Amino acid sequence: MTEHELFAIELAREAARVSLPYFRGTCTETDKGGPGAFDPVTQADQEAETAIRRLIAARYPDHGVIGEEYGEDRPDADHVWILDPIDGTRAFIAGLPLWTNLIALRTEGRPSVGVIGQPYLDEIFLGGPSGARMLKGGAETALAVRACASLNDAVIATTDPDIFNGAERGAWTQLRAAARLARLGCDAYAYAMLAAGRIDLVAESELKVWDWFALVPVIEAAGGKVVDWRGETPDGGGQILAVGDPRLIDQALVTLRRASR
Repeated sequence: MTEHELFAIELAREAARVSLPYFRGTCTETDKGGPGAFDPVTQADQEAETAIRRLIAARYPDHGVIGEEYGEDRPDADHVWILDPIDGTRAFIAGLPLWTNLIALRTEGRPSVGVIGQPYLDEIFLGGPSGARMLKGGAETALAVRACASLNDAVIATTDPDIFNGAERGAWTQLRAAARLARLGCDAYAYAMLAAGRIDLVAESELKVWDWFALVPVIEAAGGKVVDWRGETPDGGGQILAVGDPRLIDQALVTLRRASR
């Protein structure tokens, strides 16, 4: 593994050390959403990001950081760590083991290393220059997407269709009708399962950079592809389409492209 991949694993283990004791335990939370919108942040989110930032500053003081909880620090650096200390905070609050620690390294503007960590299940999904693998219980398993040539045979996922606007929801409804099976509520863990060859396609919207950046190296190192709803390299638009088999992209875009922005 490269130096940065090893460090990303170190960061994931630190995030797990801080966040896991709060899971299904006592954890304060606040609502940062507007009227009628529940957008929670917990003590675990904040403390995990603080711990990750502390390690980055000690090891790579010239690197930048972009985090969900504490904003940007040197975002124009050649190397920038992008952090979602707990993706799936609602699942975390509900006691569901589908939340993850997301850690990514952006190198010269592109995702180069990504980690999806699920501490309760003792799983770290890593993607980078040395490939894609899952670390669990001291063992490493190579990650590989599975072949799925037809959307009609695909297992697909999104976190919550209520996040979609009207046109997006219509596109998702058509996509779901064409697929073999759809699953909801998995947050970033769905992308880990895509890299592991269990899910074939994930489509989501309204994502911030910390929600999706770590997914790209994991999925692409496992043989998949991540694009936006126009079929292009993702940017700040927040619409993400991830597939295990690239042959699914054009089939999905038949509906998704009409709702792209």
